[in-house]
Amino acid sequence: MGKERLGADIIIWPIEASGSHCSNLRERGALLLGADKRGLLFFSVPSAMSIVLAFSGGLDTSFCVPWLRETYDDDVYTVTVNTGGITQDDAHILEDKALRLGAKEHFLVDGRNTLYDDHISYLIKGNVLRGGVYPLCVGSERVIQVRMTVDVARRVGARAVAHGSTGAGNDQVRFDVASRLLADELEIITPIRDRGLTRQDTTTYLEERGFTVPEKTTAYSINSGLWGTTIGGIETRGTSLPIPEPAWADTEDPARSPDEPHDFTVTFEEGDPTAVDGDATDPVTLIESLNELGARYGVGRGHHTGDTILGVKGRIGFEAPAAVILITAHRELEKIVLTKWQRFQKDRLTDFYGMLLHEGHYFDPVMRDIEAYVDSSQAVVSGTVRIRLFKGHVSILGCQSSYSMFDTGVATYGEHAALWDGRDARGFCRLTGLQAVLARKARLNADR
Repeated sequence: MGKERLGADIIIWPIEASGSHCSNLRERGALLLGADKRGLLFFSVPSAMSIVLAFSGGLDTSFCVPWLRETYDDDVYTVTVNTGGITQDDAHILEDKALRLGAKEHFLVDGRNTLYDDHISYLIKGNVLRGGVYPLCVGSERVIQVRMTVDVARRVGARAVAHGSTGAGNDQVRFDVASRLLADELEIITPIRDRGLTRQDTTTYLEERGFTVPEKTTAYSINSGLWGTTIGGIETRGTSLPIPEPAWADTEDPARSPDEPHDFTVTFEEGDPTAVDGDATDPVTLIESLNELGARYGVGRGHHTGDTILGVKGRIGFEAPAAVILITAHRELEKIVLTKWQRFQKDRLTDFYGMLLHEGHYFDPVMRDIEAYVDSSQAVVSGTVRIRLFKGHVSILGCQSSYSMFDTGVATYGEHAALWDGRDARGFCRLTGLQAVLARKARLNADR
């Protein structure tokens, strides 16, 4: 005997067929009213329930759509937040896929400008590279995706939000922390994490229901966005093997890239990039154009090994042409306009800022404090940087700024000085080393 509905909020289920279904009903907020002599269970269930799923169109979130429908019997709305890399054709494909998988409605939200204003701007101004190499392609995007998924959930009156994170990665923390902070009233459903499903498990589930899963989808997890693409696969489960050439999603093999270098300029105003070769444009368009340009020259590829939020070591491959170009150029410009103590203090703070963002702490008040410091430091970071791309490398050819402290009228390093003479220099050298001399003398005397 199957289930029957009486009215809008009563579900009847035979005891012998209950099992996991009872648990699922309770997860939906159902109340067990009792049982009768026929062996039927009576549940009261809130009516008009729905779940909003953060949907990328990848393997894990594709699995979640039919699984959520079958498990909870709720309407499933899918939300894709465009944080970069989604063309108009891609948008149509994503919507069609979501609806074929069983979504009641699909939402596409453009989050690129918000992503830049709230996150990427500070990653550039802070020269943020985790482990000195990785430009945090994913961490900031997840905050935007949660914010906009929660907005849709409230719009449709959903009871829950869902995501496809596993129990072994960083994204689960980012999604859960942001969701709880922004919408504590919404339940968070995580099918893959809670059931310990593998990519092969989810592939099999979809194929059993008639959905085709490309082999590469099962082998590699690829996340693309405005600030770069991350790649995970069998090679990133260890530290000895590189990502193979066919798995790189966006960039040209550096060995096959053009044999002639490409030189161009990027202009910054108060730390933000505003123009390429003198042509002013908005930051999102500028980044997209640099991603395309850098990809042709094999720029921005790398592997990052570091500490995950959970405490274990992790490794990913990444492609981030615009991020590598802009951070390299911005850092060089800062060298001529900031004092050494500004740069020292800023580097310490922004390294900490990047760690907190990576680990899901974007909403901690200290992040706003650090952003205020960074904005203050960028008041003089305006100028133009000349850049060369060649065979996977980014080189800085030169830079200039009206705020430059590189003043040849004061001194030329290693040659002459206008503001002091040899006697001043001798006295400076003597005083600069004084504390170390006194410390050594005191410790030698104490040891006698």
